[in-house]
Amino acid sequence: MERFDGRKWDEKKRIGYSRKVLYYFLHPKNVGEIENPSVTAKAGSPACGDMIKLYLKIENDKIVDAKFRSYGCAANIATASVLTEMIIGKTVEEAKKIKFKDIVEELGGLPQIKYHCAVLAAEGLKQALAKWDVITGKRQIDEKFVKLILAAVIDPLTGESVLRGDKYKGCKIEGRKVKIMLNIPKDSPEAEVFEEQIREAFEGLDVDLEIEFTES
Repeated sequence: MERFDGRKWDEKKRIGYSRKVLYYFLHPKNVGEIENPSVTAKAGSPACGDMIKLYLKIENDKIVDAKFRSYGCAANIATASVLTEMIIGKTVEEAKKIKFKDIVEELGGLPQIKYHCAVLAAEGLKQALAKWDVITGKRQIDEKFVKLILAAVIDPLTGESVLRGDKYKGCKIEGRKVKIMLNIPKDSPEAEVFEEQIREAFEGLDVDLEIEFTES
């Protein structure tokens, strides 16, 4: 049997990951939580295989610290880790311009089947910054914002967003009161999981949140 020779290693052919992806997977940066973060956001779910939660500290409209927690594969850890390095020191508006392709490029590429990890990281950042705009009064809470936040709420059975299919019935917004209506029986195991996810998704926002499920 031929012995492995690291000097001849072709990472693209053997596993599809660049050396930079493997570096951030084996030596992730900014892992953990920020005490009293300015804003948080979660994207994905263990139910669909990958999940990240971002913690941002923002001062004078600049991201001064960023950390993450993740569940998933090497690409998921690497994309979340490199994203935190990309946004620290940037203004909120600069960070808003970061797209998933920028994360892929920063890592030296990803296998196409792992692009969803970069999408997940970019969506988490998008949600965090949208929440920050609400917190700072730059954005109003409307149905577009509610649907942006709910996009991160995942059906534990299908791995799809709660917005897919007929589960989402709509929302009502009156000042600080936000009522979300779901076509899910209130006594079902799903309802408990969805409520926990939704309340976590709205974490840090000054809203009176009500979640209405259907009668069993």
